[in-house]
Amino acid sequence: MTDVAKYRGVLEARMAELKALMQEIDKELDSHQSKDWEELAVERENDEVLERRGTDAQAEIAKIKAAITRMEEGEFGFCVECGDEIAEDRLAVVPYTPFCRKCAAKHG
Repeated sequence: MTDVAKYRGVLEARMAELKALMQEIDKELDSHQSKDWEELAVERENDEVLERRGTDAQAEIAKIKAAITRMEEGEFGFCVECGDEIAEDRLAVVPYTPFCRKCAAKHG
């Protein structure tokens, strides 16, 4: 039986980390005021990296929110595709996973 309370705490803590990261990214993106073309080019490259990190954080937050919804619906810890229980060792590594190992392999 999956310890939902434990994973809720893990997921909520990770979501808080990701939201803090996104705030830092926003601050960094807003702070660039360089007038020099070379510096602007470097800042733009850095901005692209930051934007990608922000996009990745948003995607992970969406997965976490979906996992929390599954918790509220009593479906957390069970594969959304086949209904089998998701192994604890898999949840320990990827607590927001909606798939068991077998179904995850199908999805790549």
